[in-house]
Amino acid sequence: MPKRTDIKTILIIGSGPIVIGQACEFDYSGTQACKALREEGYRVVLVNSNPATIMTDPEFADVTYIEPLTLDALEKIILKEEPDALLPTLGGQTGLNLSMELHESGLLKKYSVEMIGAKPEAIVKGEAREIFKQAMLKIGLDVARSATVNNLTDALKAADELIGEFPIIIRPSFTLGGAGGGIAYNREEYEAMVQNGLDMSPTTEVLVEECLLGWKEYEMEVMRDHKDQCVVICSIENFDPMGVHTGDSITIAPAMTLTDKEYQLMRDASFACIREVGVETGGSNIQFSVNPANGRMVVIEMNPRVSRSSALASKATGFPIAKIAAKLAVGYSLDELQNDITRETPASFEPTIDYVVTKIPRFTFEKFPGADNTLTSAMKSVGEAMAIGRTFKESFQKALRSLEIGAMGFMGPAKVGLAEKVTNLQKIREGISIPTAERVFWLRHALLNDISTEEIHELSAIDPWFLQQLRELVDIELELNKSSLSKIDSELMHKAKESGFSDRLIGELIGSTRQPVRKKREKLGVLTNYRLVDTCAAEFEAFTPYFYSSYGSENEITQTDKKKIMILGGGPNRIGQGIEFDYCCVHASFALREAGYETIMVNSNPETVSTDYDTSDKLFFEPLTLEDVLEIYYQEDCDGVIVQFGGQTPLNLASDLEAHGVNIIGTSPSMIDAAEDRNLFRSILERTDLKQPENRIANSQEQAYELAGEIGFPILLRPSFVLGGRGMFIVYDMQEMKGIIREVFDAAPGKPVLLDKFLEDAYELDVDCISDGETSVIGGILQHVEFAGVHSGDAAMVMPPHTLSKDILDKVRKATHALARELQVVGLMNVQYAIKDDELFIIEVNPRASRTVPFVSKAIGVPLAKLAARVMAGEKLKALKFTKEIIPPYWAVKESVFPFARFPGARIMLSPEMRSTGEVMGIDKDLGVAYAKSQMAAKPSLPDNGDVFISVKDSDKSRAVKIAKELSDLGFGIIATAGTGALLKKNGISVKKVCRLSEGRPNVIDLIKNDTVSMIINTPQGTVPRQNENLIRSEALKHNICIMTTLSAAAAAVDGIKGIREKGYEVRSIQSYSQEANPI
Repeated sequence: MPKRTDIKTILIIGSGPIVIGQACEFDYSGTQACKALREEGYRVVLVNSNPATIMTDPEFADVTYIEPLTLDALEKIILKEEPDALLPTLGGQTGLNLSMELHESGLLKKYSVEMIGAKPEAIVKGEAREIFKQAMLKIGLDVARSATVNNLTDALKAADELIGEFPIIIRPSFTLGGAGGGIAYNREEYEAMVQNGLDMSPTTEVLVEECLLGWKEYEMEVMRDHKDQCVVICSIENFDPMGVHTGDSITIAPAMTLTDKEYQLMRDASFACIREVGVETGGSNIQFSVNPANGRMVVIEMNPRVSRSSALASKATGFPIAKIAAKLAVGYSLDELQNDITRETPASFEPTIDYVVTKIPRFTFEKFPGADNTLTSAMKSVGEAMAIGRTFKESFQKALRSLEIGAMGFMGPAKVGLAEKVTNLQKIREGISIPTAERVFWLRHALLNDISTEEIHELSAIDPWFLQQLRELVDIELELNKSSLSKIDSELMHKAKESGFSDRLIGELIGSTRQPVRKKREKLGVLTNYRLVDTCAAEFEAFTPYFYSSYGSENEITQTDKKKIMILGGGPNRIGQGIEFDYCCVHASFALREAGYETIMVNSNPETVSTDYDTSDKLFFEPLTLEDVLEIYYQEDCDGVIVQFGGQTPLNLASDLEAHGVNIIGTSPSMIDAAEDRNLFRSILERTDLKQPENRIANSQEQAYELAGEIGFPILLRPSFVLGGRGMFIVYDMQEMKGIIREVFDAAPGKPVLLDKFLEDAYELDVDCISDGETSVIGGILQHVEFAGVHSGDAAMVMPPHTLSKDILDKVRKATHALARELQVVGLMNVQYAIKDDELFIIEVNPRASRTVPFVSKAIGVPLAKLAARVMAGEKLKALKFTKEIIPPYWAVKESVFPFARFPGARIMLSPEMRSTGEVMGIDKDLGVAYAKSQMAAKPSLPDNGDVFISVKDSDKSRAVKIAKELSDLGFGIIATAGTGALLKKNGISVKKVCRLSEGRPNVIDLIKNDTVSMIINTPQGTVPRQNENLIRSEALKHNICIMTTLSAAAAAVDGIKGIREKGYEVRSIQSYSQEANPI
């Protein structure tokens, strides 16, 4: 059947900000869908609140709205754009839930919008736990013993009568990444988890089910079309057993331990499931569990949409699931669509792969002290790395290298003490019994200590086949240990390389280093070859150059005469280095392809647009290590490499790459280092007559104490050469400093610690600039809403600056141009300034892409990263017609989103260490409204009425009076404890007194639980919130109550509430904003 002609305009809802459980895989799927639908002539309307996405670039949809993902905003957009259809399956759980809200509210019917791809009935059947369970039983598929409950009484009854024993798994309906769920091992935990799950579920529904801990877990990525043709795109096996969320588990494709008969049974069950649920067209992810003792197979759940695993399956096989799903939704069938990679086989031809793919999650528990690092059924990872090899062993070790945690492979990272042999057997047994991010490295120590495969399986429930593979890796390691550079022969070298041992790791094991090992390897004829990902196990020719390295006889790289530029990506997402840097890499590739270069992308992150097979001329899915990058550079004979766009990962390689003869284009590595080196940078500031806060460099704890005495408190402590503010603290006295100094030094082992005089209550600015070596142009000046002391990645920001004088801003511009000149910047540069008592101070300079580049580009309507890539390749800004700063005639507000709810027990605070996972954007002609829109998008929204609880530190009390007065005038009730309350009363403000937590009841936590507080303003007394403050913040987080932890944010909230009350808000496309800011 040809495509539908009765629909013209299709609405796509994005997934919003990056959060745990929903990352940049939905930018990848949304971008693919937009391209696919426009290719077919449809008008595409896209709405997403996340500016750091490729999909929200003006050229990807006909009309793009960067607006809050709320029912109200969506109705305004539907009213304006009159879409014929809504495609709900490409925006993750957020997009799916919002689509269902539009349906249930009657808005789709009211405006005659048809839901395509998956009907509302199918979504409910796939997502509502009890309905899904009954549907599976109806078609003869087994499910875990369970009950769906809507209250605690029913949950307790189900635990006693239906399930009968602990542990019990709690799964809330319609939540993301297992949020609100977990495994309860006793009645007390069970009650708390069920209540939390009911609170988190938008439908107040929780499934409680028998715990299948230790069972094997599998996923099937399935597609169906309107002809009822079904295909399995990819089978995925979890290395970790049931009990660990699949997003936190190591996963392998294809499934390794299923017999053909078991695979066929699971395939048939998948087709039966997608048919019964009623997903008419598109992709679904179906999860199964198998009891290894008796083979019992149960269906766990299904996602009736494109999911995190869909992105992994797409990258693992080369099959573009989101693109095909979009085309199936508009009427095509699988047999009518061509496979882009072979250009010969139809999409109904199931992919076959002759390699193994391993995905390993990346965690950042170090950002959340106090949080439990045990892996459970609620997802905690912030990113993932993927690797491809001819064998499991090869892809497994490459994936571990790709994590960028200091692991050279199965040999663990030195920083957690797992590289050297551990002999404490009790510690090892604990390490393999308890699922954590480090468990995989404890398995090596168990094998090194001759603990049997049977015992390891009994303690970990990891399948014996995987354990045998790991034992073989340890055997090779021990064999290498006995060898040397002169002794190693071709057979051992081949065996090691085919099992994923890097040259560096081989060097470590034989008492040599990387370069001599590489020379010896080549002398022995063991050469790196690159193979194509082709979807068909080499049965047909592949036309998309998507490569992975291995060791064998065939090298499938083909050479061209074009000039080649390599772009190094950012590797796995982590806090401090996320989608914003991938955005810049993608723009570099687009720009250089347009300019006639052959672009070569190197990255290891399966969630991203940069690793889509058609973003660059060639894609290498490889670890971002020196040896992996050099091998590609030499074999491809590249003309240059871009290291500026992928965050700290490629920057850390820059100097070593240059030392090996690599041509780094753009700002030179020596200048990038000069911006980091205190002494070199000080001389630059002296030449430009610019100031820094008084600072020192300490190489030891004792020296740090001595230098602190010279500077005077408060002091900002920070390690050098880290991204995301890792290990940064503000300390107000020597006692505080002594309590955390070890942590600061540990954040960057072997590197000095920087001490800066902290400028309290200073305004802070971020400035993004582009330079071609002659002309420099400011892209945007962003003023932080919070005073200095909050990491720029976490701060709310306003563009253009809203409280600073023209004189100060002119000084900022002059300083920025001077720094670009002195650092000989070619490309992008980010400068952070502080302004204290009308004096300008430089905080830091980064001659690279910053995380604010996508936001600024959207705010001014100019693709800064694209221009920067062209400039780095030798073009001039004058020729590119960008020579003047654009100041938008409206307000753009950037707000951050945080994962505190995922880490109970962690400190809920804004500090110099970055903790946010993503961002949103609010744009409006009115600053208050723009700020309010940013809060709607980040969630929770600012309240319109109710009571506000105020508890602030002593130094904030005088400023809190003004805020309390304004809130009172707006009709809000004010609640405060004795100290703050007395001051507010004295200033004529009516206050309801509430007990401190230590003084009795009712206290503010009681009020939160009773839903009588609509906003909390709570500023911490010291550098970290005290225990009681954190309890209040944690409870507010659970109940989705707006929390302001700085008075500047509270003041902005008051302006936002006023703006919305007085003016309401409108929705406008980013294209119309861009046209206004930058009329062509």
